Formats: sequence, structure tokens, C-alpha cells
Amino acid sequence: MLDVLYLAHDVADPAIRRRTLMLEAGGAKVTVAGFRRGADTPVVAGHIELGVTRDGRFGQRIAAVGKAAMVLGGKLRGVEKPGIIIARNLEMLALANRANAIFGGDVPIVYECLDIHRLLLRNDLAGRTLRAAEQYLGRNVSLLITSSPAFIENYFRPVSRLKAPALLLENQVIDLEDNAEMQTARPRPPRPGEPWKIGWFGALRCDKSLKLLAEFTRAMNGRFEVVLRGRPAYSEFDDFNGFVENEPFLHFHGAYKNPEDLARIYDDVQFSWGIDFFEEGLNSSWLLPNRLYEGCRYNAVPIAMRGTETARFISAKHIGLVLDRADSAALAALFAGMSPERYLAEFGKVAATGAQTWVFDRADCQRLVNRLAALRTTDAQPASIHELSQTHSNKGGLL
Repeated sequence: MLDVLYLAHDVADPAIRRRTLMLEAGGAKVTVAGFRRGADTPVVAGHIELGVTRDGRFGQRIAAVGKAAMVLGGKLRGVEKPGIIIARNLEMLALANRANAIFGGDVPIVYECLDIHRLLLRNDLAGRTLRAAEQYLGRNVSLLITSSPAFIENYFRPVSRLKAPALLLENQVIDLEDNAEMQTARPRPPRPGEPWKIGWFGALRCDKSLKLLAEFTRAMNGRFEVVLRGRPAYSEFDDFNGFVENEPFLHFHGAYKNPEDLARIYDDVQFSWGIDFFEEGLNSSWLLPNRLYEGCRYNAVPIAMRGTETARFISAKHIGLVLDRADSAALAALFAGMSPERYLAEFGKVAATGAQTWVFDRADCQRLVNRLAALRTTDAQPASIHELSQTHSNKGGLL
């Protein structure tokens, strides 16, 4: 059995739970150690707490990592030497090196980076310093895990100084039901007189999307509504709750569990908002978000912004709607004449891709763990980022 020490930037992040489920389903034993994002975040049972960090407070997070490094030996007392260490995000890579030293210095380190922070892309002293830090902290990294080929093409290959090989692991939905037929989503056009619904689910951090959807739904005078679910990044909004409460056609229903709640929440909408302007032209243009896979798994018609990796992805599969401009008039034009017949045609295109396209099943989990376990062999000869990023598998993005 592979023992994994997973160092998490935010132990309450649903993505940490999903990755833990994947590893355990693949046969690994996982110990999670990490930070709580905000003092009000509940303690996660069974996880080793390293401290509290705050959204948008980069300096505070660096200080928290430094403090955690000094007490890490005590925190990990009683933890058996792991087979590998996974560090989620750059700040945890510093602690991965410290943990490796505690365990003797010969544990393979995996760097999991599913977002490229805007500071890493700056051309000033701050950006150069952060990239140099990534290079230094990543000197012992055996494998990079990332979720979009655009991250490799736009950052890790041309900009980053990281030399580790890369594994493309897309944000697919976990489905661990053995020998069971996959649940298929039914078409759900609105009843006569009811509005069309757009679901914006997951990490809610884009103020521009929020305002665009508010303006659009007001212009449509109730013919469209937006259902919001997930975890708002409150630091990115002036007043998220107050804004939504004052919008007649926006409705926030709180967090949900992934994958347990996905069928229920997507059955409530016809379309899935796959647009993110949070770091426009940079990270938000390169990512393939969780909501893309979640929505398509349950045949919600995806909406993407032209010029982004998400738009390229759905266009290659001949599904979804692509917005040309980020304004209410363009969004209204995209939905002009929306009818049950047109919706059913778009629904059918997504359904035709097959549920397996969008899920990560138990066999995929086992392949992932086997790939990670192979890092422990001293004679392994990993490919370069260039070689791996040019290779495409049929399932799950595993290279």
C-alpha cells in the first residue's frame, strides 16, 4: 500500500476531499496535514492542523508557512514515513521539503498546481522572486500534477523554471460505483411560464461574472434565473451576500458535496456557467474548471467565453454555447430565441459525449496511485514536461 502525506493549503477545500477520495479508492493510505482558511472554518476531523491562513493575505500566508515549518516535526510525530509527499500549491511545497528532511530526505515529492497565481506571471521583482522560489522549492520535485494543458503551454513550459515532468489530471467527477450503470441525466426544459436556469456552481470568486449575470437576468425580466451554489471567496466581492439578496433573479443556496450532491443540483438547471474572469487573460483563460466536468456529467449545457481553454475544449467536442463578448447584450444574443427544441438539441449533444468522458472511476484511481507509487523506484526515467504534455491518453488525462 502506498502511504501518502498530503499537504493541503486549505483542508476544507472540496478539491482536497476529492483528491483524497481518489487516492484512497486507488488503494493508498492518505494522511492530510494543512491549514484552515480563516479562523471560522471548522476543524476537519482526522486531519493534522498546521495553522490558520486568510484569503487574499499573501504575506500572512508566508508567515503561517514559516511558523508551521518550525513545528512540523512535532506535528508529524507518530506519522509513519510516507511513500510520497504531495504538496498542493506553492506554499505547501516549502513544507513538503521540510517534511522530506524530517523523514530522511529520500521521499519523492509531488507538486500539485491547479491554478497559476497572478504573482507568478508578473515581470517585476516580485514575479521574478516568486518564480525563483518555485524553482528552488521545486528542485526535488519528482512530478508536477496540473489540470489543464494550457497551464503547461502558457506557464510551465515557457515561463516556469520548474524542471519536473508533468502529469495532466483533469478535474473529472469521481464515480466509484463498481459494476453499476451510470446515472443518466434527463432533459429538463422549464415548464410553461417558468424561467430558464443557469447554474453557477463551485468556487465563486468572479465579481465580473456576478455583475454580468445580474445585469443579464434583469434585462431578461425573469425569463432567466441564476442559481449559485458553492463557496464564495468573500474577499473578492464588496458584499457578496448583500448583492445577491438585492438581485431578484439570482439565488444562492450555499455549499454542496461533490460528488454526492451533483445529480440533484444539476437537475435543477439547464445551463452551466463555465466562465471565470477572476484573473482574466491569465489563469482564468487557461483553466478547465470543475464545474465544466460536473455540469457535462449531468448534461447541463456549458457556457464558455471565447478565447479561453474552456471554449476551445467544448468547441472541440461540438457542445455548449460560446459567448463572444463579456456584456449583457452579447449574453442576451447568445440566448435569443431559446426554445425547448433548441435546448433539447444542445442537451442531446452533451449527452452524446457519454458520461464516461466526464468521470474518474475506480480503475482510473488505481492507475493514478500506481503512477505515483512508481516514483519510489530509483531507476524510473520520467519524461520531460515537453514530452509528457504532448502525450494524450484516452481516459482521465493520465500520462
